[in-house]
Amino acid sequence: MTRTIFLLAASHSYRAGPFLAAAAELGLAVRVVTDVPAPLADLWQQPLGVDFNDVPAATAALIRLGQEHQVGAILAVDDSGSLLAARASAALGLPHNAPAAAEAARDKLLMRSLLAPAGVPCPAFFPFTTADDPAAIAAQVPYPCVVKPTRRSGSQGVMRADTPAELVATVGRLGRLLVQVTGHPGPHPILVESFIPGFEVALEGLLDGGQLHVLALFDKPDPLDGPFFEETIYVTPSRLPAGTQQAIAACAAQAAAALGLRQGPVHAELRVNAAGPWLVEVAGRSIGGLCSRILRFGVDEAAGEGASLEALILRQAAGLPLPPLNREAAARGVMMIPIPAGGLLRRVAGLAEAKALPGIDDVEITAPLNNLLRPLPEGDSYLGFIFARGDSPGRVEAALRQAHQQLDFTIEPVISLAGTPQAT
Repeated sequence: MTRTIFLLAASHSYRAGPFLAAAAELGLAVRVVTDVPAPLADLWQQPLGVDFNDVPAATAALIRLGQEHQVGAILAVDDSGSLLAARASAALGLPHNAPAAAEAARDKLLMRSLLAPAGVPCPAFFPFTTADDPAAIAAQVPYPCVVKPTRRSGSQGVMRADTPAELVATVGRLGRLLVQVTGHPGPHPILVESFIPGFEVALEGLLDGGQLHVLALFDKPDPLDGPFFEETIYVTPSRLPAGTQQAIAACAAQAAAALGLRQGPVHAELRVNAAGPWLVEVAGRSIGGLCSRILRFGVDEAAGEGASLEALILRQAAGLPLPPLNREAAARGVMMIPIPAGGLLRRVAGLAEAKALPGIDDVEITAPLNNLLRPLPEGDSYLGFIFARGDSPGRVEAALRQAHQQLDFTIEPVISLAGTPQAT
């Protein structure tokens, strides 16, 4: 009997769709378990909805649902469900990462506390809370430094400070953001880290019994030096020397082992400079947003497209044989379209022109019209995604930049009665 695979997904996640499409191609039974806040469970009428924030209650509910639906695997498609998936899988005797490893992969302070003793190159770090005196924090940390929340994703709340005065302002700004996004006054844990100079890369991999199989290494050609850290372009294959790529893979594998991650997808962010790679963070999930569209594996160039990243993850979870893990020969890239200003998105122009450019596969605007936009560091989303393919990483990068130049976004500021912009 084919057993059901549960996908745990936040209600706003882009990631469930690609998994469902891959499951249909593979003939796998998949059900999406959605994060539904407890007060809204009855209103939303979602039979497979649980409150991810209430981990004990959600785990019990997921165990019951798993028994009812003959579940064979539980996968979290984003960070919000990773701990829940690990705990429920352990209780049901399903393949899983240890709950402690899942927790470490989504909590930046816990992650740093495990990476540093294991010898993984990572920034010096200093834990504080929003109840601490910002001036006292400013007197204890090195400069330049990076201030970040311990639990947010997508660079939300991550800010650089070069002076004590900037640090005081940054800590205050982060505190206000955390009150807003969590709905309670705190105190909230925060992290201050030494800033690591260099350039950033991202690694996509698949763990099997603790062994890391590198699926793709992405160059990030835009500098990520602050004051905020909004990601834009990812291009693969990497243009870095083979030795540097090997060192990056070894650092990511060492980090996964330090956290105790052993099974399933892994996404790592690293900075690289003359001293080698430095681990920024590693997550026990696949790449976010719609970025996985640019990845195909086991490709027969004459016969077809090959397997998607989601198909690989589902095959592993279902105990099915994996295709060859080689990525297609063509270079691919994606641009996460940044939000240039806060306000209401009223109009998008140039879409047809951008899609018509050589090398562009597609442009998808994911922000709805008349939607309130918030740029980083307060925001946590993008305007959309541009996808490109070519015979070299350089041409892919150029195509992405040219397509972005064709797009024009009309964003109307939101003005309060006092006359001050509110969506900034």
